[in-house]
Order: sequence, then structure tokens, then C-alpha cells
Amino acid sequence: MSSLKPTVDKLEMFIFWSRWLQAPLYLGLIIAQGAYVYLFMLELSHLVHNLFFSATRINETEVMLVVLGLIDVVMIANLLIMVIIGGYETFVSRLDLDGHPDQPEWLSHVNAGVLKIKLSTAIIGISSIHLLKTFINAQNMNQHTIMWQVIIHAVFLLSALSMVWVDRVMTQTLALSRSTPAGKH
Repeated sequence: MSSLKPTVDKLEMFIFWSRWLQAPLYLGLIIAQGAYVYLFMLELSHLVHNLFFSATRINETEVMLVVLGLIDVVMIANLLIMVIIGGYETFVSRLDLDGHPDQPEWLSHVNAGVLKIKLSTAIIGISSIHLLKTFINAQNMNQHTIMWQVIIHAVFLLSALSMVWVDRVMTQTLALSRSTPAGKH
């Protein structure tokens, strides 16, 4: 069996190295975030133009819908940051940010479970913004679309609650297993 040890060690190191294959994915998400910054600035410039420089004035509801769209873009950008930074830190390599004045507070206690819960609450927030936009613009929407958006939002809520419940059960089970002396189950 000892003759296989060097081969097994090399295989394990290769498997451990494979986590770096995710780095280009995070770089791709940074590029996608750049696209969202561009869309945000484009929508903001349209809002300012239509508000101050257009011959036809936009009403409060139209301003509210554009602002909700801007908030939606910001929430998606926040979601991207959580995935990029949290995912890289959790699955690829630690970020050497100790003592950095701009280190996000949530990064100090990120793990896969916390990241999933943060992501699910961000998705619920994004879904809530979409639903609010739908309700504000309900007279221009078809009832079938509104119904499905409400159902999808409810599914997001139930999924998040399920993830929180599973994470809580796993945390309690882990805490219980650590407090039980070895051999006494």
C-alpha cells in the first residue's frame, strides 16, 4: 500500500489544485458586473434626460419604475459581489484582507452555509423589487404574468426558509456532536 502513497499524494494535490479552475469564472462575473454598471449609468442618464431635458415630461409612476429598475441593478451587483468575493474566499483561496479598512464585515464569517443564505435573501430582495414594479404597473400587465410572478416569489421565500432551516439543523447537529464525548452516541 505504501508504494501507492506518492501517486495518491500527487492525485490529491491535483484535486486540490483544481479549485483554481473557478478563478476564471469569478473573473467572468466581474466582467458581467461591469456590464451592469454600464446599464445602470445608461438608465440613469435616460432618467435625467427625460426628467430635465425632454419635451415630454415623465410622471411620478414612470420615475418610480425607473428608480426601482436602478435599485434592481444595484441589488444584482451586490449579489455578484457576494458570489465573487464570498465564493472565491470559500472555494478557491483566502483573501489576505486582515486589517484592510475596506474589508466587508460579512466576509469575516463567510462559509458555504452563510453564503447560500445571503444569496437566497438577495434573490428574494431582487424578486421583491420585480414584484413591486409589477404591482405598480399592474394595469399594463396581464393577470397570468402577475400570478406567476407571485408564485415564483413565494417559491423563492419557501426555498430560503428551507435553506435556513436545514442550515440550523446542521449547525445544531454539529454542535451536539462536538459536545458529546467520543464513543458515547
